[in-house]
Amino acid sequence: MCQNRVMFKQFLKLHAMQFCQIDSCRVGGVTEVLAIMVLARKFGVPVVPHAGGVGLCELVRHYSMIDYVLISGKMDDRMCEFADHLHEHFTDPAEIRNARYVLPYRPGFSCEMKGEAVNEFQFPEGTYWKNQH
Repeated sequence: MCQNRVMFKQFLKLHAMQFCQIDSCRVGGVTEVLAIMVLARKFGVPVVPHAGGVGLCELVRHYSMIDYVLISGKMDDRMCEFADHLHEHFTDPAEIRNARYVLPYRPGFSCEMKGEAVNEFQFPEGTYWKNQH
């Protein structure tokens, strides 16, 4: 798994990937993700953001939009993962309509968790963990 733009560039230069699947939580933030997306464009490799964990769907819908609007201008060979679970814990949950992510309605990265979810699941102080023992 590539964890930074240097590793992605090496794989892309060697034509060792058909799809560029960025894990936005493993690379160094927004700037690193954007650099990788531009590299993928340079090498003609479609970007397919990884979104399999808690809150990743809320995060990557922005990257898909950035790819479409600013980098590739294409949707025909693009896709993005969607894991339909735990969205109820976010203030602006990811939504799919007609097989596409719907843009968030509020500003920000949409990965803010609801206060009650944090209070319940924060480890080890959350009520969920206190009630387990």
